[in-house]
Amino acid sequence: MRYTKRALTGLTCAFALIPAGSAFAGSGPAPEPSQRSATHSQAPTEAGNPESKKAQAAGVCDDAHQIGDTAYVVRGGVTVASVKQFYSAECERNYGYLWVWESFRAGHGDYDVSIGIYSYSQDEIVGKRSWTNSNDQEYWSKGTDTVAECTAAIGSLRAAGDPLPNQAVSSKRC
Repeated sequence: MRYTKRALTGLTCAFALIPAGSAFAGSGPAPEPSQRSATHSQAPTEAGNPESKKAQAAGVCDDAHQIGDTAYVVRGGVTVASVKQFYSAECERNYGYLWVWESFRAGHGDYDVSIGIYSYSQDEIVGKRSWTNSNDQEYWSKGTDTVAECTAAIGSLRAAGDPLPNQAVSSKRC
């Protein structure tokens, strides 16, 4: 009985520390059109802007929003890029997104980047796009017809002179 009370007290304290109404990136429903940015900026952002010029050039649908958790590309113990998976209900497509951190860009010239969607059902990377000798910050994969599958975004970055790329995979979403 004593152990049960201690366990119950511990759980109660743990739940008290979780703020009511907490939300995690990509864990909730898509934002309503009225909640989206009224300015419709085309500026690229670390969070991923489906209305940016590069997103639109890649065919990303305007309602795309992040699903799952962000992954981080680490090179030599330093985070150099973020990898996210996006989902569009209107277009029924998944997209991969890679954002190169400014701290990495400032210290490096050209680098190679790839971003795509890993399909657990197909056991392959789909929608993959790659760039060599690039120095941009924002990269989008092609849209994939994988919304009925378990997927994750997978991205890689290889600095000039590195023999292999560093990569990261976002959380699995089904």
